[in-house]
Amino acid sequence: MAGVSSCMKYSMFIFNFLFWVCGSIILGVSIWIRVSKDVQQVNAYSHTRTIMFAGVDLLIAVGSIIMVLGFLGCCGAIKESRCMLMLFFIGLLLILILQVTGGILGAVYRSQVETSLNKVFQESVNSLQSSTEESKVFQEKLQKFQTMNQCCGLLNGPSDWGKNIGNNKICECELKSSSDLCTYYQGRYIYKNPCGDVIIDYLKDHLLIIMGIAFGLAVIEILGLGFSMSLYCQIGRK
Repeated sequence: MAGVSSCMKYSMFIFNFLFWVCGSIILGVSIWIRVSKDVQQVNAYSHTRTIMFAGVDLLIAVGSIIMVLGFLGCCGAIKESRCMLMLFFIGLLLILILQVTGGILGAVYRSQVETSLNKVFQESVNSLQSSTEESKVFQEKLQKFQTMNQCCGLLNGPSDWGKNIGNNKICECELKSSSDLCTYYQGRYIYKNPCGDVIIDYLKDHLLIIMGIAFGLAVIEILGLGFSMSLYCQIGRK
């Protein structure tokens, strides 16, 4: 141990163990979101599968990489391996750069994401007014989503359904006395809020969770970079 601080060595080990735990949590939460029933509904009913799953898959990859880096950091600290510590440092630095880049791009293009979603919804509106077999499958799925989330249509409410609004009690509101949820349309009470707003709010809420995780992780990563480089230099001087 000559030349290597025991405090630094075991602090590095504890830090990386916690870092590994953070990676496990990110991986676990990401997989939970990936298989969540709510997410499956959002993707199936709004054609947002690619957008939503891309972000979640990225988190799964990040969580897995963090677990590997945490393992490298723990072994590097205990075995005093400069090679492992350097691999840990480089990997952590790359993740930090990607996070910062992703955060900047997310902030710059945030408004464009909502615009793109609205374009997707507009394309889906055509399916609501169609009578093809493929469109009917989509319509049935959206009807279940509407009932569960007390909404109707995607962009403009009940008018998105066109002539199909009169079929199978589409968008029928159970709480007829609630002016916040229901409106009178073509002789019956139906939900008035567009489902597109529900989907966008859902995505925004989960985006805030992801941003919070990323910010907290960035602070931990900066500490990890400092710990690993300090221990790397101490081992080199031993």
